[in-house]
Amino acid sequence: MSDVAAAAAAIASAEVVALPTDTVYGLACDPRSAGAVDRIYAIKQRPGDLELTLLAASVADLEALVAFNEAARLLARAFWPGGLSIVLPVGEERLAIPRMGATLSSRVPRHETALALLRVTGPLATTSANRHGRLPARTAAEVRERLGVDVALVLDGGPAAGEASTIIDCTIHPARVLREGPIPSDLLLAYVGQNHERG
Repeated sequence: MSDVAAAAAAIASAEVVALPTDTVYGLACDPRSAGAVDRIYAIKQRPGDLELTLLAASVADLEALVAFNEAARLLARAFWPGGLSIVLPVGEERLAIPRMGATLSSRVPRHETALALLRVTGPLATTSANRHGRLPARTAAEVRERLGVDVALVLDGGPAAGEASTIIDCTIHPARVLREGPIPSDLLLAYVGQNHERG
């Protein structure tokens, strides 16, 4: 069995795996499994009011899960796959995330190993691979050292860039950048308009 197949099997069994992305390594699970989502929160020691992010292999895979608007579609066409997370209202199909709110952050990563897994599993609930408040892991070895006993499998995809994604909230107008990252705010201005606000 390949590493990707083993990771997909673990996710299908409601386990948590670590996967590489173009930004940092992440913890991932089936977003339809409340138990698996709870497990991520426990591993990360993450406050319950901080939601997880959906990673997907394509925009099409997210269509029923988040409600795209015009601004989000423009951003997705321009910057996906890549280091931009877009916050949108939840879609018609409800998942185990968000646990409390009505919005979800989603992203298509620019990483072949991550995409290979996502093509098998469908969208995954994710967060950076670290204890809450600590630096995210940039390599599989760092994940194994810090979290190895807590995850079912660490999928090694080589070193990550180490900078968490830019986050933009497209549930409001004008859209607002919530976190600076690898895609600069100024580059987004052409897509969300000159009334852009920084968070």
